[in-house]
Amino acid sequence: MAGLWRSYQALMTKYPLTVQIVTAGSLVGVGDVMSQQLIERRGLAHHNVQRTAKMMSIGFVFVGPVIGGWYRVLDRLVTGATKSSAMKKMLLDQLCFAPVFLASFLGLSGALNGLTVEQNLAKLRRDYSDALISNYYLWPPVQIANFYFIPLHHRLAVVQIVAVGWNSYLTWKANKM
Repeated sequence: MAGLWRSYQALMTKYPLTVQIVTAGSLVGVGDVMSQQLIERRGLAHHNVQRTAKMMSIGFVFVGPVIGGWYRVLDRLVTGATKSSAMKKMLLDQLCFAPVFLASFLGLSGALNGLTVEQNLAKLRRDYSDALISNYYLWPPVQIANFYFIPLHHRLAVVQIVAVGWNSYLTWKANKM
């Protein structure tokens, strides 16, 4: 396991954006598999592989680049490694970024699922508030720890590991028709 971690760190140093994107896409895919198998209890025979591929593509194209970029911007906006700066980053993350990111994720998922604009807006009206409230139960303490203890180049990976459970919830929410 230690060798795998060293390899990950070496790749992260050499190819940070690529590793962040691959990590995010893969873990969004894992979240969807968990959603289908553990929450929805579809069973392997009824697993929707196309849905998992769509969710992974959202992770590769949207989640990885957007969150990775956001963390770089956030580190420029709020400098320092104090408890106070970690709190400020968490507040900016949760009050400014999270609401927009969550709406975008759910809207993009709806579009990839073939929803019309009207259907997608109706789904957002139905699911967004519940998802945002759930977000606020999980992410503030995770993000304070992430911003205080974790170096910038590992933050997306830490968030995505925690997010495997969150992604399970989000993919269930995004695909619940």
